[in-house]
Amino acid sequence: MEVFKNWSGSMSFKPGQIIALESEEQLCELVKKATSEGKKVRVAGAGHSSSPLVHTKDYLLSLKHFRGVEDPDLKTKRATVPAGMTVKEAGKDLYRYGLAMHNTGDVDVQTLAGAIGTGTHGTGKELPNLSAMLYGLRMINGKGEIVEINRENDPETMQALQVSMGSCGIFLKMRLQLEPAYQLYRKEYCVSFKDCMQNFEELKKNRNFDFYWYPRTDLCKIRIMNTDKEKMPHISYGSPELEREGPSHEILPRSRDLKFDEMEYVLPQEKAMECFYEVRKQVKEKWRRTVAWRLLIRTIKKDDALISPMSGRESVTISLHHNAGLRFWDYFKAIEPLFLKYGGRPHWGKKHTLKAGTLKELYPHWDRFQKIRKKFDPESTFLTPYMNELFNFEK
Repeated sequence: MEVFKNWSGSMSFKPGQIIALESEEQLCELVKKATSEGKKVRVAGAGHSSSPLVHTKDYLLSLKHFRGVEDPDLKTKRATVPAGMTVKEAGKDLYRYGLAMHNTGDVDVQTLAGAIGTGTHGTGKELPNLSAMLYGLRMINGKGEIVEINRENDPETMQALQVSMGSCGIFLKMRLQLEPAYQLYRKEYCVSFKDCMQNFEELKKNRNFDFYWYPRTDLCKIRIMNTDKEKMPHISYGSPELEREGPSHEILPRSRDLKFDEMEYVLPQEKAMECFYEVRKQVKEKWRRTVAWRLLIRTIKKDDALISPMSGRESVTISLHHNAGLRFWDYFKAIEPLFLKYGGRPHWGKKHTLKAGTLKELYPHWDRFQKIRKKFDPESTFLTPYMNELFNFEK
C-alpha cells in the first residue's frame, strides 16, 4: 500500500488507493462507485498543506494529467486553468498569453486548485486571496455528475465554492479573473523592530508588503514589491538585502529549501497588531530558546466567500513556523489562544486545533455554506473523518 506524505513530512498515511485518472468520465465513474460503496474521495494536490485535509483510508486522487491553460481572453482578462497545475506552472503558462494572477503566496509549489480551495493568499492590503480569482468552474459533485457554474449564473453558490476545500466536489477546471501581465520590482531590507513598527502604516501603502520578525535578534526583514506605476520607497533606516525585477510570476514567490510546519491565523486588521505584540511578548519570554524560526506578518483585502478566513473583514495574518521534524504542537498550542482572543480564524491548510462547534462561531455565513455543501454532496462522499470534524457540527 502506497504512503502519501505531505511537504513538511508532519503528515503521512496509507490511503486505500492512490489513483491518477486521465479523463473526466473516469473520475465521474469513480465518484459514483465510491458513493455506492459508502467510501470517501479526496484529491491530493502538491501536498503542501500541513492540515490533514486529504487524509483518507479510501480513494486519494491525483489530477496530474489535467494541465495546460485553455481559452485565454485578453478582452475579459480570463483564462481556464485545469486543476492539476501548480501555481508556478499556471503563472508561466498564463504569461505566454499576456495574463497574470494578481498575487501568489510566498511559494508557488502548491496546485492552484488547492491554493484556491483553502483561501491561500499573498500579501497586499488591496489584494484579496487567490480564491477571489475564481470566476467559474467545472467540477464533479458527490453524485458523479459534471457541474458548471460561474459568478453570473449563480453568484451565491460561487461564494460557497470559492473556499470549500474539496468538500462540495472535485474541481476539474477553473475560469479565472486575471490581470494583464505585469512587471514587479522587489526590495528587501533588514530593519530594527522599532523602525518596522514606527513605519508600519506607511509601508502598508506599497502594493505588496510584509515582514518577518526574528525572535532571537528582535530584528525584522521587510519585503516590498511594486509595479512601475508605483514609486519604490527609499528606506533610509534599513540595510538592503535583495533587489530584483521581472515578470510578476517570477518575483512574487520565493524558493524555500528549508522545510517547516506552520500555524497561521487571520485577524481583523484593527486588532492584529495588538495581538502581534502579545504574541511577541510570549515568544520572547517562553519560546525564544527553543524556537529559532521567524514570524511572518501579512495584509490581505477582505472578500465575500462564505468561509474564507478573510470573509467580510480587512485582514492581517500572523504565521508561526517551526523546523520540520521538531516538536511543534507545544509551541503552536500555547500561542493559539492569543489568536482566538483577538478574533482570529485559522488558515484551513495549516496547523490548528479547531472543530466545527468553534469554527461555526467565527463565520456568520456558516449555515449557508453547509446548506450548499450538502446539496452538492448529499451522501458526504467528500467528508472524511477529519473533514467531518470541521463541518458536521450537527451530529
